[in-house]
Amino acid sequence: MNDGPAAQPVRIPARVRAWGWFMDRFGSMHIATMSPTDIEHNQTMRSIPAPVRRMLFGGRDARVDARDLAIPTADGPLGVRVYTPRSAGAVSGAGAGAGAGAAAGSGLPIAVYFHGGGWTLFGALDVCDWLPSRVAAELGAVVVAVDYRLAPKHPYPAAVDDCLAAVRWASEHAGELGASPSRLAVFGDSAGGNLSAVVALLARDAGGPAIRAQGLIYPVTDTMLDDASMRENARKPVLHRADMDAFFRYYLGASREHGADDDPSVAPIHAASLSGLPAALVQVSAHDVLRDQALAYAARLSAEGTPVEVKTYAEAPHGWVTYPGIMRVSRRASADLVDFLRRALAAD
Repeated sequence: MNDGPAAQPVRIPARVRAWGWFMDRFGSMHIATMSPTDIEHNQTMRSIPAPVRRMLFGGRDARVDARDLAIPTADGPLGVRVYTPRSAGAVSGAGAGAGAGAAAGSGLPIAVYFHGGGWTLFGALDVCDWLPSRVAAELGAVVVAVDYRLAPKHPYPAAVDDCLAAVRWASEHAGELGASPSRLAVFGDSAGGNLSAVVALLARDAGGPAIRAQGLIYPVTDTMLDDASMRENARKPVLHRADMDAFFRYYLGASREHGADDDPSVAPIHAASLSGLPAALVQVSAHDVLRDQALAYAARLSAEGTPVEVKTYAEAPHGWVTYPGIMRVSRRASADLVDFLRRALAAD
């Protein structure tokens, strides 16, 4: 491990504090105070004009091509967006079914991305274009972003099932996408970081697909809402402690009555073993309610023999992936992610 708990927080930049104030002024911007209608609008982003979405959430990297596919799963078609770096050459015929030949650029790394939003928000892939397209361009990799089902309509384990199915599909169809299944990674932010950790655990226990790296960006790793960072950062910009309570309420629903809070596929820190997992990068925002549980997960990974790197961003609250137009740390942190994936997915 490196970085981590020794990195002391510094003052949150003024523009980020201003954004946090703006969010706090409008109850419809925090899940804890959203109405059912607010949640529905957030899941589709129909009410936000495209230029405003790009200004807030960042735009697609111009160095990639993107295609939307519907892949088959046991629960029905699942939407994914496939980003291919233009430098790899044109990829043709890489549909959801079998039969497409290997494309130019065959052998690229392939990474599957799970977006954040507390398993409840940001259901439009257009909102989540910035990071996966940037990783595809900078890493020179095929990136598959997953439009997994959202709570409260689709509570746990729908998101887990969708994300695991998408990783299996990406592994099975890597050659058609111009990539190598032996250079497979998962990454995600917040709830997406949780899903990345969970999928890595499930794939290990199932004997595959073989995942070489996991990028965990301020991940949810526990259902406990009473550690030091939860108290210190309870009302810091972007994500409040009350929001986490609401997210778990919507995501887990009736499953909480059956002990889901301690299930490793909800809270991976409760797994009996964290050995034998893919190499991990854990990226932590110092002013984030999720800081301490992410660091605790990284510490367990390291203690149990899984290679792990920790990067703490001392000026950052939660959400640098979501708001790259507001948080300047986004570029530095995304470059750290790409550097980690490049090393972890290097060709054999």
